[in-house]
Amino acid sequence: MSESTILEKDNQDIKDVKENIKISRGPRQELEDVDLAKVADMSVYDENGNKIRFGDIYKKQKTIIVFTRHFLCFICKEYVEDLALIPLEYLQAADVRLVVIGPAPHKFIKSFREVTGYNYTLYCDPDREIYKAFGLSEKLSAGSLTGSKHIKSGFIMGVLRSTWRAMKVREYQGDIKQQGGAFILGPGDELQFSHIDQSSTDHIAINDLLHEAGVQPVSFPNDPRVLQI
Repeated sequence: MSESTILEKDNQDIKDVKENIKISRGPRQELEDVDLAKVADMSVYDENGNKIRFGDIYKKQKTIIVFTRHFLCFICKEYVEDLALIPLEYLQAADVRLVVIGPAPHKFIKSFREVTGYNYTLYCDPDREIYKAFGLSEKLSAGSLTGSKHIKSGFIMGVLRSTWRAMKVREYQGDIKQQGGAFILGPGDELQFSHIDQSSTDHIAINDLLHEAGVQPVSFPNDPRVLQI
């Protein structure tokens, strides 16, 4: 193989890697065809079953919106546990709102709050209309736990704990094939950042998400930072 051929192949490999990164982590490119005005008129539900217009969530304020997998997923549970550690004053200083949306029926919001300790806004999109509108993956894909800054359990123990929770309720809490994602929206119909998960562990590091939103970093168990005092 000639040197020029090798160089061409290397350039193509680099291009392919960039394309893959753009699909997963591009700030806006993969959602250029999304009609935000149409998505804004879709609805989510709070824990009392009240219907909330999606666009009203971020109408007046920059908002971090994290879409989870099903509520029995131990990976999502531990990710949301870390979201719960973000100090309110950090969000207030940046004038940013934090919202989590799950694909489960709204009746499971209360129990999900209890197991995660998450006290910020939490809604459900049980029909996954907004998930589909944003092109979030519906393919069952389990990624590697290695390298995640937010997964504290090993695979076996995590699955056992999820199974135990499932046995207690004996009811699905969302489609197990549904993957999640993270977005920064608002104020108004403005998409500032997007990350579409390609697998169950392909969530964006929370401090990276906070950085994109202009919020100062937080020290997490698997991602220690020097906190400002």
